[in-house]
Amino acid sequence: MNKSDDMSEKRERFIPVRKAELVDALANHGRLLAAQEREKFRQVCRMLAAIYHYETFDRLERLRNDYFYLDPELDPHARFDQSAHEAAYADLIASFTAVLNEANFVEISHPEIDAAHRQRKTMRVKVAVSVEDFREVRFFRRWHHKETITVGKWFGLRKDSHDVTVYDDVVLFVATKPAAEIASKRERKLLARRRIRPGSVLIKYFRNVACTDLNALFPNVRVVMSAFETLALGVPALASGIPILLNLTSTVTVLFLVIGFYLGLVAAVEHDELKSAFAAMSGLAALIGFVTRQWLRYQRASLKYQRELTDNIYFRNVSNNAGVFDYMIAAAEDQECKEAFLAYYFLHTELAAPTQAELEREIELWLNETFVVDIDFKVEDALAKLKRLGLLERDRERLSVPPPDETLARLDEVWRNFFRLPAPSPAIAEA
Repeated sequence: MNKSDDMSEKRERFIPVRKAELVDALANHGRLLAAQEREKFRQVCRMLAAIYHYETFDRLERLRNDYFYLDPELDPHARFDQSAHEAAYADLIASFTAVLNEANFVEISHPEIDAAHRQRKTMRVKVAVSVEDFREVRFFRRWHHKETITVGKWFGLRKDSHDVTVYDDVVLFVATKPAAEIASKRERKLLARRRIRPGSVLIKYFRNVACTDLNALFPNVRVVMSAFETLALGVPALASGIPILLNLTSTVTVLFLVIGFYLGLVAAVEHDELKSAFAAMSGLAALIGFVTRQWLRYQRASLKYQRELTDNIYFRNVSNNAGVFDYMIAAAEDQECKEAFLAYYFLHTELAAPTQAELEREIELWLNETFVVDIDFKVEDALAKLKRLGLLERDRERLSVPPPDETLARLDEVWRNFFRLPAPSPAIAEA
């Protein structure tokens, strides 16, 4: 097993089940016998979901406020202090990576990406990237599955099938260098051509990307001819160009002699020399035409592969820049709710209060039996969510939650506190 496959086979923490489907499965699991009990459990889930939704709204606003200074589409005439830009950049990274972690995304290191790219089987195109062109480049992935992909070879005469790991969700975070740090004219021209403001941050969200194709998602990716394609274009060029050059070497001196005659630098030119000069001009024109034809063949091949690269990415792109925040906040909220629902249900319905390890095993077993998903349940995070809302009770290592009626009362108090006005100060009260 190669390194990239070993990386993808690690148990993930993402719960790939719809929230409504999970609540229905828990309510109908069989431990809540009475219809009234099942309805109260659903009310607990609705209250938890409402509280998490309200809390994530503030995080969404914070991400948007930080991104204002880093948006590549920001008005070029906008002015702000560089310290504000750096503070927003640091806060955006901390907040956005926290949201991705809560949405159960896993960061992919650059050595892992390079190792997977060297084993690429799904694209016939060779690509090259330069990470040094950017301030920071980070990849995050979530969930994966296996796919069998057929790749054509030898001009379609042969087809190979490969089993590859495909990531369901991929988020790309790219920070460009500030203008003061860009010393290369090439980098400045590249950003200007792509209308990217120095110091901005690009965020892209993709679906169903093969692990071997992650390098193709870089903004500065470029197509590189393979050795076979280079030989296919170069060998005919040498075979046809060398005879032309050999013929030119014997007549090029005569050509210069005729040019000198027309410029008045040479007194006379023989008739045979004039014929040789015209032959040299014809050979030179043939050489120029040949070089032009080979260059156009190279450009046509490059454009063909560039289109293949573009098609491979275009239909996998879901959202970009600030639009990604809505997706990720919703994903984090969804995962938080499902983790809390699972922890509350099994703590509430257990006959004997379980330990943390027992709770984790039972939830993972139930998810595997009910939805055929093998995950590493984040029991610590789930318990922390319940504790923060005042719902977790401990008796040494044993854990429990209050009954639904008391739980709803505590959650109602949490909800009311969101909108409760602060008490006036004594000075204002006396006035």
